[in-house]
Parts: sequence; structure tokens; C-alpha cells
Amino acid sequence: MRSLYTLLLTLLTPLIVLRLWLKGRELPAYRQRIGERFGRVPAAPEGVAVWVHAVSVGESLAALPLIQALVAEHGERRVWVTTTTPTGSERVLAALGDRVRHSYAPYDLPTVVARFLDRARPGKVVVMETELWPNLFGACAKRGIPILIANARLSPRSFKGYGRVAGFTRATLGDTAHIAAQSPLDAERFQALGAPRVSVAGNLKFDLAIPELQLARGQRIRTLLGAGRPVWVAASTHEGEDEIALAAHLQVLKRLPEALLILVPRHPQRFDAVAKLVGRFGLSLQRRSELDFPQEPRPSPVSHLPSPVLLGDSMGEMLAYLEASDLAFVGGSFVPVGGHNILEPAALGKPVLFGPQMHNFLPARELLLGCEAAQELAEPGALGEAVLQLLAHPAQRQAMGEAGRAAIAANRGALERLLQLIAAA
Repeated sequence: MRSLYTLLLTLLTPLIVLRLWLKGRELPAYRQRIGERFGRVPAAPEGVAVWVHAVSVGESLAALPLIQALVAEHGERRVWVTTTTPTGSERVLAALGDRVRHSYAPYDLPTVVARFLDRARPGKVVVMETELWPNLFGACAKRGIPILIANARLSPRSFKGYGRVAGFTRATLGDTAHIAAQSPLDAERFQALGAPRVSVAGNLKFDLAIPELQLARGQRIRTLLGAGRPVWVAASTHEGEDEIALAAHLQVLKRLPEALLILVPRHPQRFDAVAKLVGRFGLSLQRRSELDFPQEPRPSPVSHLPSPVLLGDSMGEMLAYLEASDLAFVGGSFVPVGGHNILEPAALGKPVLFGPQMHNFLPARELLLGCEAAQELAEPGALGEAVLQLLAHPAQRQAMGEAGRAAIAANRGALERLLQLIAAA
């Protein structure tokens, strides 16, 4: 089965590279550093202590506390971090700079994996969430390199898909030293697929440390927006959800004419298209990239940003946008994406709204709904009324925000458990 997998991946590789090249028309970074994806990376002569792989922006941000702890333990340049997307790469470089070695992850082809391992020479490998790479896992097992899946989760859809190739999945999972699952349900699914060593470590995203710089930036944004102005954020929206957020905002503006929507598309290549979309809804906007915020906030009830929409066309400022808002709608939940991180706004004490498609974040969904820190909306048309309800009732917002913050605090601890598992591997 592994030979068939390798053959198919080899045949598909030219198409994968072509797809990168085509995506580079919107985001040129996809056309850069392609050699890294084939294992052509600068060698680490003495090797590294740990290689951490985080696929994209969400996984990279979730992995930051773990990576920072590993750097503190092993020293600078002793941790190698890989991602697969340019935005994930940007987040790693912005947060960690040259304290870590960084590259794109190698494609899961035997010669490519071997080339990367020869050059990186990791002592241990940590793969974030659910990335099952048969050739990488097998190569690490043959070389005696322990490989751990951290913050591991399996959605019902992924569980069903892996179950269709049960023998192949069991063999791949058998090459892991340990799987640290986010929840008991995730652990049960991995065990049902044949994983031999599984434990529940919790969700690393609960251990998110909010940088003071992000908080200060969010407060400066709020100063510009006006301390008394109703502000909500539509975070990490996908195509189809921007329209939902803008339609909801038109509804909000009928009753709260001073309200402002911070609209933050998930992918930077969509910034310009979303800006045009705002105009088609008859709304004016200002772009974050064209604004300078005061360095020393001077609270004022008066808004210095008259437009009803602020387009969050910047990278690495999501926490600042959340800090500047009164409540958050988190995207990826009205389209079949599976949701995005709803724990970040909760950690900042913000009420959270999301749609019904949250299959990638079920434990977080259940937690926030259970403590009444969030509301799930059955259909897109409910968003406007939900936003209006919360903007009009500060006491309800405060109660939801405090419940979410308390739930986050009560569930911390995954970082320490992961560090213990990595050390024991």
C-alpha cells in the first residue's frame, strides 16, 4: 500500500508544483523557495534537537508556546520549524525570527524525506494536529527518530476517511512514538484506527499567551475607532462569508448607525477582492494597511474612522483586532471548512458567534457553548440580529466574555504535558 501511495504522489508532484505556480499569481510567495519543498535546505551540521511541523497559520500560532518552550530548553537554532503555506511561514518568521531554523516542509517522497532528514538531523519530530505522512513516519522509525503527533485531533470526516484505508493507517500510526490527543473523543478515534500509544494532553490553544504588543496595538486601534463606538469583528472569513458579514452589518447599521465592522479575510490574496465587495454593498471602507495608529492611546468617545468598515488587510494582527472589538464572529463556520480558532476571542474576554460547520473544533465549540460564552447560529441570516443583541446589551457581553475567559483558564496545562511527553520520547 505504501508503494502505491508513493507512486501516486510521485505522479501527482508535477501537478502539485503547477498548482503552487498558479497560486503564485495571487500570492507570489508560493513561487518562492520551492526547492525547500524537495528537501533542499541549508544543513544543520550538528543537527537540531527537535523538528516541529505546523501546516498553516492556525497550527503555527497554536504551536508558538510549544516552540518557544523548546527553544528555551534546547537553545536558539536548535529547533527546526516547518510549514506548508507562505502565511504560516510569515507568522513563524515574525514571531521567532532567527531563533529557530525554518523552511517549508518536504514533500512526502522517500528521496525528499531522506534528503531533508540528512540535512536537518533532528533528534525528535513533533507534528502538529493531524498530519499523517507515511513515508516520513516510516523513515523516522527506521532511523530511530521518535515522532510525536501533538495537539492531535480527528474530525468525524477525517476519521471516516482514514478508516477506508484502515490497514495503511494502522501501519502509519504504528510508526509514532506517541499521540497526544486534544480530547478523549480524539483519543478514542486514534485508538480505533490502531494507534498503539495515545494519551489525552488537552488543547495547546488553551495555553495561548497574548503578547502585550498585540494588546497595546488593539487598544491603539480602539482609540482610533472611538471608545464608545459599537465595534464587531468578522474574523478569518472565507469566500461566501464576507457577503454574510456585510449583509449582517447593513442590518446592524439600520439601528446602530455608528457601528463598525472589522472584516478580516482568512487569506491575504483575497484582500483586494473583498475591498471591491464592500463597495458593491454600498459601504465605504478604510484599509488597515493605509492607517497609522497613535503610539500613546488617548481614550476618546469620538471616532476618527468615519467609514463603517475597516478591512483588516494585515498579517499577524488578529489578536489586536479582537482586542479592539466588542464581540467576534469567527469564520470558516458558514462554509464547509470546519471552523477556525474560537478560543482566541474567548481568551480575550469577547463573546463569540459562529455558524454550524465547526467539525474541526468540536471540543472548543462544546466548551464555549456549555459555559454560555458563545452562540451558534443555525443560518447566515441570524448573524445580524445576534450582533445587534450583543451590541445593545453590555451586561450580556460582559457575562459571556468572563465565562469564556474563565473556561480558557480552567483548561490550561496542555503545554506542560506535551513537554513531558517530548522529553520522555
